[in-house]
Amino acid sequence: MKILNTILKYLTLFLVGGIAYYFIEVAYRGYSHFSMIIVGGLCFILIGSINEFSNKEIPLLLQMLISVILVDLVELISGIIINKILLLNVWDYSQLKFNFLGQISLNSSIAWFFLSIFAIYIDDLLRYIIYKEEKPKYKFL
Repeated sequence: MKILNTILKYLTLFLVGGIAYYFIEVAYRGYSHFSMIIVGGLCFILIGSINEFSNKEIPLLLQMLISVILVDLVELISGIIINKILLLNVWDYSQLKFNFLGQISLNSSIAWFFLSIFAIYIDDLLRYIIYKEEKPKYKFL
């Protein structure tokens, strides 16, 4: 039963993050692609897991920085698969300064830094309210 609850918890978190990611893209670019639900779900789970694998409270600013690195890694790997290998051309940042392989850019990294605070908070809130996990406490630095 515990395994089923864990699967359902992570499926819920995956869907919340994936759907949110999809609609953030729609709000920003006017469109998205179904693959972004997978990318967003994975990013949301990784962001939410930052505190889960530490025995200390990680400062919010550091969580945000780690989140950007995780999102950039997921976007880079998924971009190489989705855009370069499968040739779906879902996004291309090659026209922006400070991009890497056209799959990640400094602009999107900065945006995800600030958006990550919402992902951290929503993940903690869902875990606290729905799954009765520890009440979140935050320290900025």
